[in-house]
Amino acid sequence: MTAHASGATGAGTVMLELGAGIGALVLYTHSGLLGMEIEISPQVPGAGRTHASVRERPGRLGTRYAAVYAGLSAGDYTIWRDPDTPADTVTITAGQVTCHDWAH
Repeated sequence: MTAHASGATGAGTVMLELGAGIGALVLYTHSGLLGMEIEISPQVPGAGRTHASVRERPGRLGTRYAAVYAGLSAGDYTIWRDPDTPADTVTITAGQVTCHDWAH
C-alpha cells in the first residue's frame, strides 16, 4: 500500500458503469487507512492488479472510509495487504456494486 493525500469526496462524486459482465467494489476500511492505495486483482493466473485510494466519504449517516473500484469484470478478487500478502477475497457480481467491510 502507498499513501496519497486526498480530500474528502462529496455526495455523488463517484460514477460507476455497471452492466453485462461488469460490476464495482466499495471497500470500506477504518480511518487509519485514509490516503492508502489498496491493490486488488482478479483470481485469474497472470492477471494484473489495480489500486484505489482510501478516501473520506461523508454521507447521511456519518463519515466512512472507502476505496472505490469501478469497471471490474465479474468474478473473484484478492485484496492485497502488501505486494506479497493476500489479505482477503471478494466476489464481484455483474451489474451490481459489491460492498465489503475490510478490517485490515
